[in-house]
Amino acid sequence: MAVHPVIQAMLDKARAADMPPLSGGSPEDARRLMALLQPVLGAGVEVGSRETIDVPTRGGSIRASLLRPRERATGLIVYLHGGGWVIGSFADYAVLARKLCAETGCAVLVPEYRLAPEHPFPAGPDDCEDALLWAYRERRELIGHDGAVVLAGDSAGGNLATVTAAALHGRVPVAGQVLIYPVTDCDFDRPSYEAYGNGDVPLSRADMLWFFQHYAPRSAWDDPRITPLHALSLREQPPTLLITAENDVLRDEGEAYAARLAEAGVQTTLRRYDGMTHGFIRYHDLVDVAGQALRETAADIVRFCHADVRTAA
Repeated sequence: MAVHPVIQAMLDKARAADMPPLSGGSPEDARRLMALLQPVLGAGVEVGSRETIDVPTRGGSIRASLLRPRERATGLIVYLHGGGWVIGSFADYAVLARKLCAETGCAVLVPEYRLAPEHPFPAGPDDCEDALLWAYRERRELIGHDGAVVLAGDSAGGNLATVTAAALHGRVPVAGQVLIYPVTDCDFDRPSYEAYGNGDVPLSRADMLWFFQHYAPRSAWDDPRITPLHALSLREQPPTLLITAENDVLRDEGEAYAARLAEAGVQTTLRRYDGMTHGFIRYHDLVDVAGQALRETAADIVRFCHADVRTAA
């Protein structure tokens, strides 16, 4: 299936403007490039409130943004933003976080975990583990009750989410994890890399290599905290929704990870969205399929929360 016409028009406009690839300059260049999309995404929906919080970590503290819904929160989503462990911020994900808050009735916490190359692996995973553990312990203060905690993220954030869930198994009962086109491997020769890695769609093979090289030395890439598909066992992962995009270099490794989760006995739902490219979930207000994906994801998050309540009871 071809790329969705709305996304294709966006790609054509960027190409006409001679936009460089993410890997075409420095990390700061890539961060500025990502920020250019913020005005395109709009202001987002209204929520009850937004608060900036300092979250204590083993490295000191990090900032996090907490969005609360207008009514009593159903639960708490800890959302780990994407960006190849190198770029991305709450500002880049504010519209998505607001939509998740409004659609699920959950509060949404977005930690500003430390980025590479200034803070290479394992700074990012360490911060995410500390943020989730703190959020779980403080959830009564954050949402007003001992509700369910759902862990979610996209791309490198999806990677960090499932790595964090594994690290805190037995300490934080995650009601469910939402992994949106996650990084799970370091195999750049999969068929989806061959089909979509030449730069015609967002996230090329060169971009992914660039991200990995900034994140950690090559000798560490097989570490399950970097590439969770290499974990010996996945049976202790929480119930999972895993989303892939048809036209994405990460499609095959995401679907391979979903298969391994299912084989390990983890309750797993895999959804591939045809015509979509990497990053599409942030286009939920611009592209019909992305909007559908957001609504379906929100419904699954609500189910995770309700299932957690029944289990606790």
